[in-house]
Amino acid sequence: MSDRLHILGINHRTAPVEIREQVVFAPDSLPIALKALGGLPRVGEGVIVSTCNRTELYCAIANSGERDVRAWLEAYHRTGASLNDCLYELNDNRAVGHAFSVACGMDSMVLGEPQILGQMKDAYRIALEAESAGPVLNRLFQHAFSVAKQVRTDTGIGESPVSVAYAAISLARKIFAGFENHTALLVGAGETIELAARHLHSNRLGRLIIANRSLDRARELAGGLGGFAISLDEIPAHLAEADILLSSTASPTPVIGYGPVKAALKARRNRPIFIVDLAVPRDVEPRVAELQDTYLYTVDDLQEVIQENLSSRQTEAKKAEQIIHGEVERFDLITRSLDAVPTIRALREGGERVKAEILEQAMRMIANGKDPEAAMEYLANTLTNKLLHTPSQRLRQAGEEGEADIVRAARTLFDLKKS
Repeated sequence: MSDRLHILGINHRTAPVEIREQVVFAPDSLPIALKALGGLPRVGEGVIVSTCNRTELYCAIANSGERDVRAWLEAYHRTGASLNDCLYELNDNRAVGHAFSVACGMDSMVLGEPQILGQMKDAYRIALEAESAGPVLNRLFQHAFSVAKQVRTDTGIGESPVSVAYAAISLARKIFAGFENHTALLVGAGETIELAARHLHSNRLGRLIIANRSLDRARELAGGLGGFAISLDEIPAHLAEADILLSSTASPTPVIGYGPVKAALKARRNRPIFIVDLAVPRDVEPRVAELQDTYLYTVDDLQEVIQENLSSRQTEAKKAEQIIHGEVERFDLITRSLDAVPTIRALREGGERVKAEILEQAMRMIANGKDPEAAMEYLANTLTNKLLHTPSQRLRQAGEEGEADIVRAARTLFDLKKS
């Protein structure tokens, strides 16, 4: 099995949310998916990174393995060839550079956002547990995490308060004069929802409701911010209270339907509801947008808001790009040097065997009463002859057959000067 690095992916730059949601891997399905991916004949290793903004398959493949990976993704999600215009494929150093850029938040919708690094670490951990990550991907991901740490330390790319959650609250601020007299219903309890909750709390939100599949987790988050918790089943009963609705769960199907929102609007006497669906697949049934007095935004709609908050990160991004470029070159050197390790090991092991054999003979000579000086001379001459016999013979053959490249390589390898 060759250890060529390959990435097959789709992200927010190449496809809208309605396409991306078709190829999302739910966290609990990853171990089985990784086993299936790694079971392909030309795929030796695999890691799957699947978030609201991207699905990427990181693989170590043999020749022509790219076709197998693409066919597997299309078959797994039953998309056929409909993804052809949305998928991108990267190999070798381009794949390395992409992995480093993703880990550093350089390829995110929000430049420099830190969440993707945690998501990559989770994906890598799951792959390790599934035993689908091997030496090639271990080296790639560990180096990517190191580069991300260096970029965070040496640049200010993560210092400005810009995130998808921040962008959502910024958009809400444009619609509401203030949050003091309003209620927000947040669905989910992951990092994005937690960030949104903290932004709202710092903006003096009047009332906060957290809905989550795990009521204990919802209570934990809501309790620290003066809110209260409900289960997902209780959402319809509380929708009419919400002026602001933000949702970000890992549900494969919508958790907020057209009917409950329509009923909530009627109970609100058509006071509008501002809705931001941050999930992929989407949490809010798309036709909710057809209802009058609803303002429904998806993660893709936040792009304009995000761009307005990025100016302070552009200069730092250039510094990060320089770091990533240098680390890609360093990774390439490390990888190429590792290709020589088996040869170096075999050379040393062979030399050690010859040394041990001749040393034993020399010691036996001394034990049998031979002059120690004669024994040492025997050891030196025999060791030199044995170590140089094979390369000398091969160089002589190369000279006879006109293989000048081997002769030049030997001069370089042994640092020989022309006589």
